[in-house]
Amino acid sequence: MFRFTRPLLNAARKTTTGLTGLKVHHDPIPELKKTYEATLQTLSSIPQTSVYRQGAEALTLQKLQVLEKANGDVAAAEKELDEGHIEESLDIAQDELSLASKMLEWKAWEPLEEKPQPGQWQYFGKEATATTSS
Repeated sequence: MFRFTRPLLNAARKTTTGLTGLKVHHDPIPELKKTYEATLQTLSSIPQTSVYRQGAEALTLQKLQVLEKANGDVAAAEKELDEGHIEESLDIAQDELSLASKMLEWKAWEPLEEKPQPGQWQYFGKEATATTSS
């Protein structure tokens, strides 16, 4: 009788995601957790006052809690994350990590280098700024 570990059992059950270009990951939970932790590490370099950091950090922490609560169960994690296949969640997490790195490089929280042209931030007859819209 074969003894399957959880990752091997999941790999034995799932041979395809059914999505073109998205391969089944052999052990997605640890990889997803590692990606979320790397994202949090990158976000920690962005000032705490940054709206992007606040939002991305809250969302990533919530997703990390979901993984810990799932306790290695891929199906439970997929259901709770509600992002489709766990491989899709991994893809989304890698994209967020990439964006966090780019936001750090761009220093998007800093003031604009040049003053905006008059009316540049006016949409639908309302004036909008980076912090508020009126």
